[in-house]
Amino acid sequence: METPLRVRFAPSPTGYLHVGGARTALFNWLFARRRAGTFLLRIEDTDRQRSTEAHTGVILDGLTWLGLDWDEEIVFQGARLARHQVLADRLVADGAAYLEEGAVRLRMPDAELAWDDAVYERISFQGRDIKDWVILRSDRTPTYNFSVVCDDLDMRITHVMRGEDHISNTPKQIAVYRALGAAPPVFVHLPMLNGPDGKKLSKRHGATAVGEYRTMGFLPDAMRNFLALLGWNPGDDRELYFDLADLVAAFSLERIQRTSAVFDMTKLEWMNGQYLNQGAPADLLPLITPHLQTLGLDAAAFPDERVIRSIETIRGRSRTTVELAQRVATRLDRAHLERDPKAQKAVAQDVEGFRRALAAAQDRLGGLRDNDWSADRLEAELRDLAAAVGMGVGKVMQPIRIALTGTTVSEPVNLLLWAVGRDESLARLFAAQQWTGADTP
Repeated sequence: METPLRVRFAPSPTGYLHVGGARTALFNWLFARRRAGTFLLRIEDTDRQRSTEAHTGVILDGLTWLGLDWDEEIVFQGARLARHQVLADRLVADGAAYLEEGAVRLRMPDAELAWDDAVYERISFQGRDIKDWVILRSDRTPTYNFSVVCDDLDMRITHVMRGEDHISNTPKQIAVYRALGAAPPVFVHLPMLNGPDGKKLSKRHGATAVGEYRTMGFLPDAMRNFLALLGWNPGDDRELYFDLADLVAAFSLERIQRTSAVFDMTKLEWMNGQYLNQGAPADLLPLITPHLQTLGLDAAAFPDERVIRSIETIRGRSRTTVELAQRVATRLDRAHLERDPKAQKAVAQDVEGFRRALAAAQDRLGGLRDNDWSADRLEAELRDLAAAVGMGVGKVMQPIRIALTGTTVSEPVNLLLWAVGRDESLARLFAAQQWTGADTP
């Protein structure tokens, strides 16, 4: 009978949940779900000076935000001190370890310490090349490589999946397994995450904590999809997994790559934009509401229809919920309209043409009633207007775009007018006729 698969994620609460750790947790979680196994969480809080409850809370919040649930009660390593001491003392009694100045050292065997890594295949070290090392300090606290093995044994971990920077720890841990008379688990070492410059991902490349990406307006589904493709290849050209079940079904250890993965912020932004454009626009409202509040806007103060229209028309051009909220705010409230340099230059180059187009648009569109204010009707009216005044369609559309948004780039102008609404659009067209390109709206 096959042994039930059990994996774990074991962060140290001495800092925040790094994206590299989040990727490790995700791979373990996907593997467990793919194989109907068990995903466990262990908090390695033996560093009493640096471990904090606050950091533990941030780690748990980050995992929960990513949708990674664990199957059993969380194990806190610091609460297992007595168990670590018992096993260390047993090794001393068996002659596999010895006392030295109050500490306990493991006797390294004069033998090969090798394993068949699920990613890097056969890896071998020689025990004689590794000095006897402390497993229990003189204050009777365990060291990392010893406590990890003790915990993994008691938690019945079958596969240890972690970053490749742990490869150097593995021979010491295999020696502990042997000394305790236990078989080691399957080791799965994951490629490191690098920045675009090819160097190990760090703060110099930007945000590295999962919580920062949440604050920056990234969606958990998009972040999870992005992390899954860092060091894992599904075997086809697919990059987007809007259905989590599809991602679980596609995951396998065999397709984990050996080469370091590049954390490409541009790709993450693109992927997040794809997720923003999925589903109903109304589903995005609660996600941007906090950002709108930061901008001083209460979405509830505006008609629901107008808010949802704004989300619907501009979400395809937004990469984050923060960016989406900023653009929605511009469409809801004139106070958030600020002309960018390109818009100012465009107005200054032809002030009279700008004003003429806006006056003609205001006159033409002002004749429409509320129930005529639809995207299709607006497009037809604008094209007819351009022909009537002898101006190119772009010469009519761009001034309207600038008047309504303060920028030279937006959704199609008919959709923009539809989203902003009749009365507010006409008011902005009137106000913008006073602009010269040098002043502010």
